[in-house]
Amino acid sequence: MFDKLMEAQQKAGEVKKRLDAISVTGSSEGGKITVSANANKVIQSITIDDDFFKQADKEELEELLIVALNKALEQADNVSQSEMAAMTQQMFGGLGGLFGK
Repeated sequence: MFDKLMEAQQKAGEVKKRLDAISVTGSSEGGKITVSANANKVIQSITIDDDFFKQADKEELEELLIVALNKALEQADNVSQSEMAAMTQQMFGGLGGLFGK
């Protein structure tokens, strides 16, 4: 049992490293604001189009920034869930028959 726990902990560490290396992006209004993050939901960069920045008001800038951030974080969440599901399947895939699957 302890071996399985150690293996699960090791696999989780490996998944975290993979997620750190996966980049996702979210953008709003056709790229006026682009947010890059890793799949562990850590924001890496925010890029704002120069022309848009010059003409945008504070409220518009804030709104589009929220949209871009939420899109990037949603992509990161999707990638993270996929990676965790794959790890779980790899570790426990053989147990499906025990539960009638």
